[in-house]
Amino acid sequence: MGHLLRNRLVGIAIAAFAVTCASTASAAPKTRLVSCGSESCLLVTGHRKDADSLVSINNRLVTVEGGRAWHIRMPLVAVRELTSPYARSIEVTVAQADGHQEWSEDARLPIGLLGHKNLATLIVSAR
Repeated sequence: MGHLLRNRLVGIAIAAFAVTCASTASAAPKTRLVSCGSESCLLVTGHRKDADSLVSINNRLVTVEGGRAWHIRMPLVAVRELTSPYARSIEVTVAQADGHQEWSEDARLPIGLLGHKNLATLIVSAR
């Protein structure tokens, strides 16, 4: 009987860990390049616990659209103002209105977004 109870508890612990990992991974912000009329924009998307939570990118408060699932389209000129040259990521922070931080994560930028203007070659290899 003790053996069955222990196996059941181990199974519950593994399931709880898997749910926690999945929810953490889905909360990570994502970026991609999109068209904004005649120019290009960086689309940043993410999730927050409360629709009233504030979102900042590289320590600057931004106005996002949406509720708990939010997004923002930033012209590349604005992205360049917020980042250093050749940056590979941006820091996205979600905080409650009282300033208590929910989470802060780096979001990877699309390859070559802030780098050289001409990409001569791109080598992709499988691991």
